[in-house]
Amino acid sequence: MMINIYNYFIEKISELGAWCIQCTRSCGVAILMLGEAILNFRKIPKRRNQIGILLYTVGIRSFGVTSVVALFTGMILSLQAGLELRKFGQEVNVGVIVSQTMCREMGPFMTALILAASVGSMMAAELGTMKVSEELDALEVMGISTNEFLIMPRVLAMLIMTPILTIYTNLIGTIGGGLVANTQLHLNWLSYFNNVLTLLHMKEIYFGLFKAAIFGLQVSAISCFQGITTTNGAIGVGKATRESVVLSFLYVLITGYMLTRIFYD
Repeated sequence: MMINIYNYFIEKISELGAWCIQCTRSCGVAILMLGEAILNFRKIPKRRNQIGILLYTVGIRSFGVTSVVALFTGMILSLQAGLELRKFGQEVNVGVIVSQTMCREMGPFMTALILAASVGSMMAAELGTMKVSEELDALEVMGISTNEFLIMPRVLAMLIMTPILTIYTNLIGTIGGGLVANTQLHLNWLSYFNNVLTLLHMKEIYFGLFKAAIFGLQVSAISCFQGITTTNGAIGVGKATRESVVLSFLYVLITGYMLTRIFYD
């Protein structure tokens, strides 16, 4: 009996070790892939048409869902913060709370999650389909770098558009907060926005944009890596798409906390 228990624990520890090794290897390959894509930025003029299409796909086509999410995020923040501040007669300060929270945390965070769910999954599915249909192998045979042709434009598009969409998210969220402050808390627009403009520091905005850029690189790297390592046909494409979204969510959460902890420590 004791021998069986011992063998069971040894087996599970071995499986855990193998999983850790595989995760470390995958992270290393993804980081190298991302580094190569960044080095290929010097070839942007050569791929400008493809990059333009991706900028439109990542940015313009995401404005709709981003607007709705940002508006209601700001409204929820304003309502919850305002109800508590009203107990102390400080509801006039709801503007700075909403704007700082949006710029520092919720803006880049919600934007990254939206892009991971919509654009990141699309990237993983596209590259995964190309992988299982051997299109990536065909490109290599023709002497075309898959990183330069497929990955670099996607990484660049996410790097550019994530901070831009974050600025838009911050703006819409702050306006949504003002709408709730005016209708629910009976705070006039002038007092609300005066509080925002007076007390919101630029470092909050810059820090949020920095986080957004990091999130954009993470989401694009994870999605592209999951796509180009797809196996097992259509089932593998579905698995790669799902894992790209799940991993993107996890890494955005963990990285967001670590960056905030380091910056505000």
